[in-house]
Amino acid sequence: MIRVLAVASEIFPLVKTGGLADVAGALPLALATAGAETTTIVPGYPAVLAALTDAVPVHHFPDLFGGSATILHGTAASLDLLVLDAAHMFGRTGNPYLGPDGHEWFDNGVRFAGLGAAAAAVGAGIVPGLSFDIVHAHDWQGAMAIVYLQFHDGPRPGTVLTVHNLAFQGRYPAGLFAQLGLPGSAFALNGLEYHGDVNFLKGGLCFADRITTVSPTYAREITGIENGMGLDGLLRYRASVLSGILNGIDDTVWNPATDKLIPARFAPGRLVRRADNKAALQRRIGLEETPAALLIGVISRLTSQKGLDMLVGQIDGLAAGGMQLALLGSGEPALEQAFLTAAELHPGAVGCVLRYDEPLAHLIEAGSDAVLVPSRFEPCGLTQLYALRYGAIPVVSRVGGLADSVIDANEAALAAGVATGIQFWPTTPDALAGALHRLLNLWHERPVWQRMQRNAMAADVSWRASASRYVALFQSLLASRT
Repeated sequence: MIRVLAVASEIFPLVKTGGLADVAGALPLALATAGAETTTIVPGYPAVLAALTDAVPVHHFPDLFGGSATILHGTAASLDLLVLDAAHMFGRTGNPYLGPDGHEWFDNGVRFAGLGAAAAAVGAGIVPGLSFDIVHAHDWQGAMAIVYLQFHDGPRPGTVLTVHNLAFQGRYPAGLFAQLGLPGSAFALNGLEYHGDVNFLKGGLCFADRITTVSPTYAREITGIENGMGLDGLLRYRASVLSGILNGIDDTVWNPATDKLIPARFAPGRLVRRADNKAALQRRIGLEETPAALLIGVISRLTSQKGLDMLVGQIDGLAAGGMQLALLGSGEPALEQAFLTAAELHPGAVGCVLRYDEPLAHLIEAGSDAVLVPSRFEPCGLTQLYALRYGAIPVVSRVGGLADSVIDANEAALAAGVATGIQFWPTTPDALAGALHRLLNLWHERPVWQRMQRNAMAADVSWRASASRYVALFQSLLASRT
């Protein structure tokens, strides 16, 4: 059994701001059945400490970036956890990255360097009785674990960095470097230095033994200028160790046959019961309770990256065509206001809830006829995977993991009976309008629509295949180090 130390800044169900938490919470459970045993080190946010059971202190740092810290070993939500209890860095409620004013915490660089330093120490064997073959760091918040291990004096485990979104890199002024406790050689072109600043993700990309992203298409996209976010040259240089492994979902949490967050549970042979969820969603979000209306769900951060600005211009046409929109999310104030205005202009046809709401997310997947994900770039995306699982037809842009997980309802796919959704390209308002027009036409072809629903629900969106790919990657890495 391969022993893995995962490093993550959030983990479902304890703390979540996005898909990273879902992956960090679900992947360890899937890896356990594929041949890898995972312990995850996470920050000691109040919510994490409150959920931890059987906690035992296993190491104490007298001074970790300005304060004492203790590593606690315990369990929560069936996860084996090491929790970095450092009140001066993580003893704050609310969003793990943002303060009450909506801006990043002033010391985020120090906070997640501290997480990385502690993870590296654990990976190097500082805790008696705990040894690891692989340190698997997630995104920029975990990347410093790999940097610290690179400069560790002595044997170290193999290192893997998974990039969930290259747009977020952990970039800070050069003055931070003096606080990191690293040798001067770490602040170099082949290291943390990036246009005169410190870049946590770049450091991890330079030093990781293997690099993964969360879909094969995104792995290709980020080696190009358009989607490389300034790191495409480095990623091309390291292309021999770069691969994409598509995310999965926890199909025990997201299971329409057992989901306690929806009023009517259903399976592929009982699709008629989706109608009860649709009616409940319409009531919940202030839409007319009209069974014949094509109801489109959106669960997303409201940002231009997610393509939601393109949707704003389509709403008048949607409402005029008898369609409905149920939107859940928050983000850019201008977009939030645009959707609120649309809801006011089209009462009964447009409903918006501008916050995070996990139960409502389940209801939207279970009650919407289709789910829209029009992202300009999307490393993987989980919303469309949930939609497939729940028989909501995904309408997605042909990018990243969206391209890898949805089979477009083109003529060949429809003739072969394998279509699961609709893809569109390019990411323009006209292309989106065309996709919505195709969707409406399919909606009126009930046998075709129902076949697509059954296809969608039959798709394997679990972690099983991807967990096996991760284990194969770990095994390959370990074999190369012998």
